[in-house]
Amino acid sequence: MEQLHFVDATKEEHFIAMSLIHALGWRDTYVGYVPQAYLDSEITDDRWVSVFRKNFETGVCHGLLLYRDDTPVACINYCRARRANYNTGEICSFDNAGYEDFGEIASFYTHPAERGMGYGGLLIEEALWRLKAEGYADAFVFVLRENEKARRFYAAHGFAWDGTHNDIPFPPDTVCVDLRYVRKL
Repeated sequence: MEQLHFVDATKEEHFIAMSLIHALGWRDTYVGYVPQAYLDSEITDDRWVSVFRKNFETGVCHGLLLYRDDTPVACINYCRARRANYNTGEICSFDNAGYEDFGEIASFYTHPAERGMGYGGLLIEEALWRLKAEGYADAFVFVLRENEKARRFYAAHGFAWDGTHNDIPFPPDTVCVDLRYVRKL
């Protein structure tokens, strides 16, 4: 019988697993939206290992994995509302004025081969519970405007678009629009 359990990202093996799940998620989800040349050159399996390690060391963002037995199937990063994009490995400004006291789901991916099993719902509810336990009354997540599946997922978990967005530039000339979805905790 399968056993699901949460693991706080505190070890190198966790950072490696999270980075791989992120890379697989990006390469599966953002085709046609993020320039393919960017995906091919920048989204490597180990792209975020050092970022997740630094997040853990500084405590700026908490990583959490969901395992099925010994297999990591999904991961999430949650934190106080960001002023910089900690998870891409590069600094990207966010206009979070008015959201400074919110918790944020900074990144969230389920391994593409593990989708549709309910793992994402378990993981996001755990992260939201943890944000509430840290004292946040509200939370938000940014979601790509064109990602209808993710938008439906967040809506099913109590989030709603509040009318704000963040424009994310990708070289050479693409701008992706991330919509801010919010909810009470």
